[in-house]
Amino acid sequence: MSNLSEALARGEFLVTGEIGPPKGTNIEKCLEDAEHLRGKVTAINVTDIQSAVMRFGGLATCHMLVERDLEPVFQMVCRDRNRLALQSDLLSAHVLGIENVLCLTGDHNILGDHPDSKPVFDLEAVGLLQCVQTLMEGRDMAGNELDGAPPFFPGAVVAPGSEPVEMQIIRMEKKIAAGAKFFQTQAVYDVDQFADFMGRVEGFGVPVLCGLVLLKSVGMARFMNANVSGVNVPDRLIARLKADKEKTKSGEAAIEIAVETIEGVKDLCQGVHIMPLGWDHLVPDIIDRAGLA
Repeated sequence: MSNLSEALARGEFLVTGEIGPPKGTNIEKCLEDAEHLRGKVTAINVTDIQSAVMRFGGLATCHMLVERDLEPVFQMVCRDRNRLALQSDLLSAHVLGIENVLCLTGDHNILGDHPDSKPVFDLEAVGLLQCVQTLMEGRDMAGNELDGAPPFFPGAVVAPGSEPVEMQIIRMEKKIAAGAKFFQTQAVYDVDQFADFMGRVEGFGVPVLCGLVLLKSVGMARFMNANVSGVNVPDRLIARLKADKEKTKSGEAAIEIAVETIEGVKDLCQGVHIMPLGWDHLVPDIIDRAGLA
């Protein structure tokens, strides 16, 4: 069993982090980012060609974390691989010591740096969860018996800020039925909205980790509002970032907002998932100030 699954089973309020592989072969900075999280988080997500921008592979990065005694969460998107390749990579992940898998549909290619590339989407998130479950039962998606089955801890994502939220709740139910054992959410900045969402899904009985994206600038906040579905950075936070430029530039404002959000959600969910977007060095301070060390 993975540390993540065991910690959730014990009912601990836990923290997961996230790193993004580089656009190139210089992996050292990515591994340094992971080191900032050592001893501070239960597991570290590794993004999979995030935002459809071509990057170093997530599977290889996860294996490097395992070799360094850090627990990865292998993010898998359906955009770039058909069911043959997805199943093959899942089997490879198990042999390479990877236990946690986060199943996502993935951003469309037109949003990335290779907009002319051909999208696959042979499966989507629910289908990928079903695929993981089938492999765990010792069969491939064609019904053929496997010579060795992988014991994964599969998870999925949900966006509490999406409108209409009912669609997210329906999708969440489908993902649970397909085998999702935990959820990480899209970025949350409105605690009241998140509380309402959690009140509607608490009966599902599946752990939810509230997503936190560190706000680096006013421009980033406005970009997210305009371009990231299901995310709403309130005007009061944008005004706060704008008012104190020194705190915003140093990252202090991002730390304060993250800590306040954690304090607001810690009685509503089972943990937080911090997405630092390169500011991994700030995560230990956030965890300490929030009393989660």
